[in-house]
Amino acid sequence: MADNARARKLADRIQVVVAQTLERRIKDPRLGFVTITDARVTGDLREATVFYTVYGDDEERAASAAALESAKGVLRSEVGRQTGVRYTPSLAFVSDALPDTARTIDDLLDRARLRDEEVRQVSTGAAYAAGADPYRKPADEDEDGAPEDTSAEQGRGSGTE
Repeated sequence: MADNARARKLADRIQVVVAQTLERRIKDPRLGFVTITDARVTGDLREATVFYTVYGDDEERAASAAALESAKGVLRSEVGRQTGVRYTPSLAFVSDALPDTARTIDDLLDRARLRDEEVRQVSTGAAYAAGADPYRKPADEDEDGAPEDTSAEQGRGSGTE
């Protein structure tokens, strides 16, 4: 079992090798504008998952996925040649959902900003329902000048009943 630092280094190297090989050696016309975003290697260094994004619509994404699958052997050979590990890891390509998730979060933040602005516009010039200070002060007195008994009003008896 390899340590995590070695697996991370190998994953970083695989990411670079795959990106460079796609740019320089793979001439498949189905391959669109592909960006390799991340690579992860299992603890035994036998399997690597390569995450990618494709700029374009669903048809271009599907074509690029097919092109990556067909170029998997060339990419694996190049990874083995450039990394020098005993066992070349098998490659699995997974479309990265990060851009779609980021776009969804941006849309939600924009909607929240619009709603906050609506609330801000409605609240300008508004007055409090109970006046500026709706709380009763402890020094409030009744009409005859004696302090009010607030314990009976709030349901707390004096305990001498």
